[in-house]
Order: sequence, then structure tokens, then C-alpha cells
Amino acid sequence: MIDIRAVLNDFETLQEKLAIKKVSTQTLRELYDLANAQKKCKQDLEELQAYQNKTSKLFGAYRAQGKDTNELKNALDTNKQKLAHAQTHLTEIESKLESLAHIIPNIPDSKTPAGDDEHDNVEVAKVLTPRTFDFTPKEHWELAEQNGWIDFETGVKLAKSRFSVLRGEGARLNRALINFMLDHNEQAGFEMVSTPLLVNAHCLFGTGQLPKFEEDMFKVKTHIEELDSPDSKMHELYLISTSEITLTNLYNDCIIPKDKLPIMLTAYTPCFRKEAGSAGRDTRGMIRQHQFDKVELVALTHPDDSDAMQEKMVETASGILRALELPHRLVQLCGGDLGFSASNTIDIEVWLPGQNCYREISSISNTRDFQARRAKIRFKDEKKNTLVHTLNGSSLAVGRTLIAIMENFQNQDGSITIPKVLQKYL
Repeated sequence: MIDIRAVLNDFETLQEKLAIKKVSTQTLRELYDLANAQKKCKQDLEELQAYQNKTSKLFGAYRAQGKDTNELKNALDTNKQKLAHAQTHLTEIESKLESLAHIIPNIPDSKTPAGDDEHDNVEVAKVLTPRTFDFTPKEHWELAEQNGWIDFETGVKLAKSRFSVLRGEGARLNRALINFMLDHNEQAGFEMVSTPLLVNAHCLFGTGQLPKFEEDMFKVKTHIEELDSPDSKMHELYLISTSEITLTNLYNDCIIPKDKLPIMLTAYTPCFRKEAGSAGRDTRGMIRQHQFDKVELVALTHPDDSDAMQEKMVETASGILRALELPHRLVQLCGGDLGFSASNTIDIEVWLPGQNCYREISSISNTRDFQARRAKIRFKDEKKNTLVHTLNGSSLAVGRTLIAIMENFQNQDGSITIPKVLQKYL
């Protein structure tokens, strides 16, 4: 969540920066007006409370002097009504302010270029040179069928479209990739964690999936007795779309000792997304699935250290691809392609020779204090509590890595060579 103080103190700058993320001036103006109204209402409330306290103390003096207290009592009763009205008005304003603030995205930082969509992203670097084939390379779904690695039709039978079944060597290679990625990340200093696949709405709010992206989440209905609770909304559970949610929320509403920073975490989980709004995109193969495996990196840092941590996380994810001998490139996302919670993002795109293009396999995002403000994650900085910076990134999307291996290591007869670094896992 953005800092409301920034809305009041530097509205023009905020307006300019959020225009990069296509936030309308009207929406920001409404937020500004509500923030001002809240500030004014709080001042009025404080003045009324001060009058109430000051006037209440006069009763003793009036009685000691034999004065009539009826006028004093009437003044206090009238003021008490004004207090109640002001408090109700403040509650209404704060409710509207919070609802609007919750759907305002994070502020892009200076690293984020302007732009409308993925076509305006900026290539930072290419890593490794794509292989030159002396035959026409096949796409992964052709290779999957030929080698019996991925069964798309049975995935549909078991669930629905955009679910797949891995079999035989494909399933073994998928498991090998997960183990290799976790080992690689641990060697880079990230602590391995195993978290639940179900989370409550409170955690999803903390990392920014709710309320804006509820339609993309798979919701699980809880027991009917829990739904009778007046706080039933927070008892609804959702399948995670990324372990960023659970890893970051390990520290929800926590104050972390400064000497414990940075906290660096990695986890493997299946992930679940409805892929709302992606109808017709990547309908063949395993590029865009409702269920997919992912190894995640998450870090919580001192604000001064988050830029360096983002570089480390990019290096860690890129290092996996280099070890697998998979060509890839680093891309700085423009404002129009930036995620809701991100202040800036570096995408890693792997080369797919069957498609003759680079495709995203990881996004490494610095959210600054945006998630920490929502999730109340702080550290003790001398005598005051300060918001940490949180970062997250895929390291890597396992299914897309499997696809990249299939396409980059295919042979003319359709067989697939296993990368050297994975052979010990098999």
C-alpha cells in the first residue's frame, strides 16, 4: 500500500509516477480529497475532545463556587453529540480511503522506464548464445508427445483445460529440476522453507493479491460453522498463486531485530492461477497452466540494501539457467507491464528455439515498503520501528524450464539430451 503521507505531501510527483502505471488522475484526486478530509476530520475530533476534557474539569470549580452547572452540562451534552457525529464521519471517510488505497498500485521507481506494454520493455543483457540447429527445431508439445513426457489430454480429463500430466522421464526431470534449483538457492544463501498451499485472505492482502486480483485466485470454501462467524471473510482459504505469498507473510505483523536482516528464503510449491483474462493465449502446451511448479526466492531487507539484494536474486536465478546451459536475456519492465506490487522488475526470458523467441521464465521484483506496509512487517531501527523492503522472484518456473530444456537440447531424431548438471539427480 502506498504511503498516504506521500499523497498529501507530494501529490504532483505521485501523480506523475503513477501515470506510468496508468492510474487515472481522477482516482488519485479522489484519494487526495479523502486523505485531506480524514486529516481535517481528525483535527476537528481532537479539538472537540480537548473541549470535552477541559470543560469536564470545570464541574468541581463550579460546585466549589456555588455556580449553576446546568449550562455547563448542556454544553458538554451538545459537544458529546458533535464528538459522536465526528467519529462516525471519520469512520466513513477512513473506510472509503482504505478501500481506494488498497487498489492503488505501488509507485514505480527511477529504474522503471515509461511504456505501455511488453513491447516497451528494455533489454538489459543477453546471456549465452542460442544454439544453431542444422534441422528445424520442434516445439515442446511435439517433443512431449514423441517422448511420452507430457500428457495434455489426460490432464483435461482429470481436471479441465490447462492442466497436464507429466510421465516417466518427464516427471523425473521435473523432480530433478526442483531439487537442483533448491540446492542452487541454498548454496546462494537462501534458507529452504516448506509452506502451506492454502492461505487466508489476510495474507493475500498483505502481498497485494487481494482485493484487486481475487478473480485470478482459486477459492476453497471453509466449513459451514466457520462461515457463520462475523469475521468469515478472513476464514476463507485460497490456493496460492505463488509461494511469495506464504514466504513473505511468515513475518506478517512482526518486528524483526535489525541484526536478523536480510532474511533470504526459498521454497518449492505447486502454484494455482485461474489465468483470468488470458483466454486464447498459449492454449497449446505447458506455457500457461492453471497448476504449475515453481521455486521462489523471497528476501526481506533493510531499505538501504534492497537494490543490492535484487541484483543478487537476479544473479541467483540467472545462475541456474547458465548452469543448465540455457540462453536467456534480462529485461527491465516498463511501467505499463509492471506488476501491482512492484516498484521495479527485471524479467528473465529464456530462449525457446521451437518458438524462435524469448519467453519469460522469472520476474525479480523489488516492492520497496509497499507489501511491508500492508502486512505490517517492520524492523527495530534504534528506538523506532521501520518498514522493511520485500523482494520476490521465480527461481525458476519449473515447467517452463522443462520446456526450455526440451527445445534447446532436442536432437534431430526427437530425443532430448539431459543437461550435464542434472544428470547426477537422475
